[in-house]
Amino acid sequence: MNEMIGTNAGAIWTALSENGAMNTKDLKKAAKIKTDKDLYLAMGWLLREDKINVTEADKIITVELK
Repeated sequence: MNEMIGTNAGAIWTALSENGAMNTKDLKKAAKIKTDKDLYLAMGWLLREDKINVTEADKIITVELK
């Protein structure tokens, strides 16, 4: 499972690098991640490594690289 989370974290980082800040729906699609659970696990990995910023406004979560 750790390998899959790391792979998804890399896909998220690449998608954000290429497209800039994105909401979680668009990020999931751009990173080609299948489930919300997989998206949030990988985001947690990147948050722990202090690689991304996550904000919420009007119930929309936006993710961007630091």
